[in-house]
Amino acid sequence: MKKYLLILSDIEQKISDGQYRPGQKLPSVRGAAELYGCSISTITRAYAELEKRHAIYSISQSGYYVVGKTEDRSVDKEDKTIDFASVLPDVDVFPYLDFQHCLNKAIDIYKHQLFTYGDSLGLEKLRHTLASHLAGYQVFANMERIVVTSGAQQPLELLAKMPFPNGNSVILVEQPSYDIYLRFLEKEGIPVSGIARTAKGIDLRQLEDRFKTGSIKFFYTMSRYHNPLGTSYSADQRKAIAGLASKYNVYVVEDDYMADLGEEQGFDPIYAYNRTSHVVYLKSFSKIIFPGLRLGVAVLPETLLETFHAYKGYSDTSLLSQAALEVYIKNGMYERHKSKICSQYAARIRLLNEAVDRYNDAGLIQISNVSSGIYVQFKLPLTVNLELLMKRLVERNVSVVSGKRFYLSDYMEREKFLRISISRTQSEKIERGVKTIVEEVDRMVIDPAARSSIT
Repeated sequence: MKKYLLILSDIEQKISDGQYRPGQKLPSVRGAAELYGCSISTITRAYAELEKRHAIYSISQSGYYVVGKTEDRSVDKEDKTIDFASVLPDVDVFPYLDFQHCLNKAIDIYKHQLFTYGDSLGLEKLRHTLASHLAGYQVFANMERIVVTSGAQQPLELLAKMPFPNGNSVILVEQPSYDIYLRFLEKEGIPVSGIARTAKGIDLRQLEDRFKTGSIKFFYTMSRYHNPLGTSYSADQRKAIAGLASKYNVYVVEDDYMADLGEEQGFDPIYAYNRTSHVVYLKSFSKIIFPGLRLGVAVLPETLLETFHAYKGYSDTSLLSQAALEVYIKNGMYERHKSKICSQYAARIRLLNEAVDRYNDAGLIQISNVSSGIYVQFKLPLTVNLELLMKRLVERNVSVVSGKRFYLSDYMEREKFLRISISRTQSEKIERGVKTIVEEVDRMVIDPAARSSIT
């Protein structure tokens, strides 16, 4: 990333964190150049860009100052709820101005193309750009194997319904896993089976046995920043899964929709290790930009392309959104925004981990080892009445999500846990929220009267 963009991102983060307050004067151009170890022209460019984004303003003969927020957030600040439940991106980091610029630019560039139905595979120029973009994730594919989709949910549903070359019918899913997809599979009556995944990973011998004997069409997995565990597979586990897929002619559907929300470097997805084209790679742009964008991408093996195209049928994503995303990625705004949001989320995860260390003296809550992404698993003692705990947390203005929903209805070997999400949790509330959860769990374990029944 260019130096001025890194500086711009750092200043925006300091404004967001309150280190630079509304009306506060920023370092002089010369002072900032010394601070960041760069040229005066680099600082001038970064300050000019911040002015265009209405983050700072300049006063002649005086310097640069932080703009006060135009949106009144006083109601939100007074809100007593500690939100550990929402998975939506933080509205305070939505790239409104950037994307507005890209929308305007896209209209200028594409004009007449935006008034057609478009290619069912997606805007050709966007797919060219995505080929280069995905290579940065060690996902190498030519444009012909890249399909623009309506988020990640659409290709998951299409893949579940369509036949696969191996002739098998059962979809193998991690337990726990993405709840909306589990409900879809059950509602549609699609053959589905579960395999345990914990914060430590998966039993590869059990996975091999299921691949070998289970008539598995594909294995659905989130290799990093798993929902709801928050954990990622090790490199050895990812390599092993890729090898088992080739050995037993089982496909892997790798849902990497959280790829952009962590600071982990050098992570090669399962796709990168598979040499026999048995991996479908999925990625969404909604979690990092904003949900309403509804754009994702599927990278498909040659053997699945024709059938997938037939099931998809027609163009169903906004050409204007596609064109704007192409501009957004091409001009470097995407990488800058990714750096900003990853830094913010990682800071919140650190605060949460520190709070657990501070208050969980009895060790009754086991948390997944997570330093990036947005999810953390709070594993609870079996004696805790989960429904009663949820009720008490609501009474104390703490919103969390029960782990029950992330399992198939008939799956019996369940862990008892809360899924904690930090994507919309205000930093100043994280410690208080963790303290409240620990207090209520301690209370239910220590006081038998506080747990009238076990669920």
